[in-house]
Amino acid sequence: MKVIIINGPNLNLLGKREPEVYGNKTFEDYFADLQFKFKDVQLEYFQSNIEGDLIGKIQEVGFSYDGIVLNAAAYTHTSVGIGDAIKAVSTPVVEVHISNTHKREEFRHVSYISPVAKGVILGFGLQSYDLAIQSFVK
Repeated sequence: MKVIIINGPNLNLLGKREPEVYGNKTFEDYFADLQFKFKDVQLEYFQSNIEGDLIGKIQEVGFSYDGIVLNAAAYTHTSVGIGDAIKAVSTPVVEVHISNTHKREEFRHVSYISPVAKGVILGFGLQSYDLAIQSFVK
């Protein structure tokens, strides 16, 4: 089984950025934990602050991988293009967020990804990624 985690803008700053919201662990350290936990899953990780890079990666893997775990971060609330890319591919996508976006600013309550995603997991901290990967493991 092949699953990729795709993270959007500012998630490269995990461990430094707003630790009261996002915690103190870098995503690279957390990704190593995920690889250890899901030994039977070929996990990959991609992060970009650029919307077009995220769309390109979704298109690149969207017909050959078993799952995409996507935290599009702020692009969740603004990018019709990312939503369209998800609609265009056959690989299922689970939308994840570290924080509960519905407890945050009003604009974060809108998602252009949720309507085209297999499911949405939010508010469980980094464990949101664990739950998303588990949704692909049969």
